[in-house]
Formats: sequence, C-alpha cells, structure tokens
Amino acid sequence: MTTARLFHVPLSPFCRKVRLVLAEKRIEVELVEERYWEASPDFLRRNPAGKVPVLRLDGRTMAESAAICEYLEETRPDPVLMPRDPAERLEVRRLIGWFDDKFHSEVTSKLLYERVNKKVSGKGYPDSGNVKAGSKAIKYHLDYMDWLLDHRRWLAGDNMTLADFAAAAHLSSLDYISDVDWNRSAVVKDWYAKIKSRPAFRSILADQVPGFRPPPHYTDLDF
Repeated sequence: MTTARLFHVPLSPFCRKVRLVLAEKRIEVELVEERYWEASPDFLRRNPAGKVPVLRLDGRTMAESAAICEYLEETRPDPVLMPRDPAERLEVRRLIGWFDDKFHSEVTSKLLYERVNKKVSGKGYPDSGNVKAGSKAIKYHLDYMDWLLDHRRWLAGDNMTLADFAAAAHLSSLDYISDVDWNRSAVVKDWYAKIKSRPAFRSILADQVPGFRPPPHYTDLDF
C-alpha cells in the first residue's frame, strides 16, 4: 500500500490543519517540506496554484486545505469532525472560513508571514506597520473566541470539529513565535490546552524552523 504524502511547510496553518485531521483520523503520512516560493516545475505540476498543502492519497493529488479536510471527513468518517445537522455543519464551515480568511488576512499574514516567511524565503525584513496591525487585530479575534467559548464547549458547539483544528492551526503557528497573549482569556487558554494535549498535536509541537526557536511553553501541555 502506497504511503500518503503531504507536501507542506511546518508553520503553515493550512498545512497544520490538514496534519491535525490526518493524525486525528490515524492516517499515516510522509511529510515532505516544500519550498513553494521557489515554484519548481514538479511542485507546479502537483498544484498549478503554487500553494501548500498538497496531499497524495488514494491515488489522488489534492490541493486546498478545506477541500482536503472535507474529503478526509467523507472518506474516513471516524472520528467524526463534522456534525450531521446541516445548521451545525454550516456553523463549522463559517468558522473555518473565519479563521482561514479573516483571521489569516488580519493576523497570520501580518505576523507569521512578516516575521518568518519573509526571512525564510529571502524576501526581506518585516514591515513594522503590518506587524503592529496584526498585533492589534489578534486581540479582537481572541475576544471573539472568548465569547464563543463562554457559550459553547468547543468553538462550533458541544463537540470538537474541524473549526477547532482550523483555529488551533493558526494559533499554534503564531504561538511558535510568541505572538499569542494567552493571559487575555482564560477560556481560550483552557480550550487551547485541551486541544494541544491531543495525540494529534504531537507532530506539530515537534516542528523546528531553522533560525527560530519557540518559547519554552510551546511544547508544555500544562502551560
């Protein structure tokens, strides 16, 4: 049987989301780091959009993290990460969109991409204006998560879903570079500690990016 292969970048939240789903569903996968910014012909053949993640599984080459996660949910439904009720599924998809679109554009791209991606890809130094905007915006998003978790056990409802993995993927990437103020919300911190302690998170917490050292609490399950 051919081993699944994921072309990824360690701190990419979109790659981390797929990795979490693969691990939660106990799908063994070979991780291949892809320098997507070099746009090699081989990589562009795998995904003409030139983006990671790209997953090879079931004889298919798949791109776009949201589509990959739903494929995995539909073909490997155990454990369940999407509710059966249409209204509840809508809420999960809404929150995935929130983090992969709004949070990403307002926070991740302003902090992680400026501090890490520019250096790794040789595109210069961080834009201080973007970093300042991202540091301000993350407070709003943490407050929104605080509100959600005051009303729910997990972000989208009573059960852990793909929405939690989408949020945790972004926050874990930012936590690697100490850009999350976990003291801002006790309920958000408790939520992250709960999801971070899952076996599916182990591979992610072991990531190392040359030139960047995570804070001591990054791998601490009782932070």
